[in-house]
Amino acid sequence: MTKVKICGITNLEDARMCIDAGADALGLNFVSASPRCISVADARVIADAVSGSIEVVGVVANMDLDAMRELLGDAHLDTLQLHGDETPSVVSALLPHAYKAIRIANANDVEIAMTFPGDDLLLDAKVPGVLGGSGHAFDWSLIVDIAKKRRITLAGGLTPENVQSAIRAVSPHCVDVASGVEVAGNTRKKDVSRVRAFVTASK
Repeated sequence: MTKVKICGITNLEDARMCIDAGADALGLNFVSASPRCISVADARVIADAVSGSIEVVGVVANMDLDAMRELLGDAHLDTLQLHGDETPSVVSALLPHAYKAIRIANANDVEIAMTFPGDDLLLDAKVPGVLGGSGHAFDWSLIVDIAKKRRITLAGGLTPENVQSAIRAVSPHCVDVASGVEVAGNTRKKDVSRVRAFVTASK
């Protein structure tokens, strides 16, 4: 069964709602440029409240290795999702508590993804100037082969309306959604009906 990660959680109410809806993981964003960014203190409150009920993933970009290790402990996270220019050696140093996010536009990007260590990879749409959470999809046919070899989390433009098609096309280990389940016009609040519809469609 495909796992579901709801990303861009900014408050405890939404975190608990996602657990009730049947999600398997939450994403907490620490990238300062993101409208979904939260503080370490707020993240720790959420992580402590949901500990043992759901995986808590920290979304980061271009932090140094020591800072990422510190964040894992300070925010009580299970895993880090690396969206910046991190090298394979940085990912390796954080295993098993990290995986690389790669933006995909062509077959060369898929080859780059394969150079990163660990079982898990997140594959997202490549949108100029955006590290992730763009709400744009990409050509899923590009990643069918890599999804047979690695535990792929598929992201990028997924919604309750298209996630079944994505799962049929790719057979990913996990699907990731942020903007596709948000309250219209509010990047910091999830729509409970859309979260439930996304989880139901995925599973």
